[in-house]
Amino acid sequence: MSALPGCPLPVPEGEQTVCLAHGEGGLLTRRLIRDRIQRVLSNPVLDQLADANQIELGSPRLFCTTDTFVVSPQFFPGGDIGSLAVYGTVNDLLVSGAVPVCLSLGLILEEGLPLTELDRILVSIQSACQECGIYVATGDTKVVPRGQCDRIYINTTGLGRPRDTMPPGPNALRPGDVLLVTGNIAQHGIAILAERENLGLTPGPRSDSKSLAGEVACLLPWFSAVRALRDPTRGGVAAVCQEWAEASRCTLSLDETCLPVSPEARAVCELLGLDPLHIAGEGNMLLGVDSAVAEQIAAALRGAGYTEAAIIGKVRSRDLVPVTVVTSLGHERPLVEPLGAPLPRIC
Repeated sequence: MSALPGCPLPVPEGEQTVCLAHGEGGLLTRRLIRDRIQRVLSNPVLDQLADANQIELGSPRLFCTTDTFVVSPQFFPGGDIGSLAVYGTVNDLLVSGAVPVCLSLGLILEEGLPLTELDRILVSIQSACQECGIYVATGDTKVVPRGQCDRIYINTTGLGRPRDTMPPGPNALRPGDVLLVTGNIAQHGIAILAERENLGLTPGPRSDSKSLAGEVACLLPWFSAVRALRDPTRGGVAAVCQEWAEASRCTLSLDETCLPVSPEARAVCELLGLDPLHIAGEGNMLLGVDSAVAEQIAAALRGAGYTEAAIIGKVRSRDLVPVTVVTSLGHERPLVEPLGAPLPRIC
């Protein structure tokens, strides 16, 4: 260990891990930004390195969303905290009717984080940004003492332009509308659980973390018939349905036999007594659509490669229970909203 001149903070020789000096605004901070973060994420906007970089959105209106990622473990089958941060932010813009343009990137690093691990996450962020056609416009990095965060936390804010046609939102749902998902539910949460708890499954479940741009592109010709769409992340499909029921003042009824769940995710849910409706996904959407074209929309999605797309329920006039589930035996039960999340730190 050595110390920089005029700085009491010890610096590991060779800079193999993040140290407190990386967050103190001196030489190591500039070196971290220049040689690691900027080198990987470089673009004309980010390279301004100003307190507030100038960007051109080309629209008088914009969409803005923010999210924070604390997933544990940071690396998991199918992704990592870096790509998850990009996809999660992009998807929030996509399902809101926006064309993603750029995002901010805030990094909170724990003292002792291996720099090779940080490099791997930065490369993943850049790869996901390139895939999504966006860039990092600005960022910030802070370092906290060992034990005051779990390796790395990421905060993002995404900006996007509005599309010409956008779904009106869940308050437009009406009795007779149909509920549809674009792929398997619960996949991400189960993958995180299996990795975190070392369940040793073969094959193990993989996260579905990805951009939803393909699904949205497939839906564009049908947007006039789409009332609402959301990505069911924290709280899963159940949480979105509760929100939609409240917004529309209707009852949403789900058919348990129609829910697409992968065999490995279903096995974990049955083993641990979990309801897949409450488990997060990171690569599918829930739609509320006009019943007249619901089958056509589902067929279009399947034809585009989203083979697990399925109609899973319907909207009806409001009764005593906001969300219900019809079981495989034909009985209808209320879908109870939990006080908290069954799986913490999945995103």
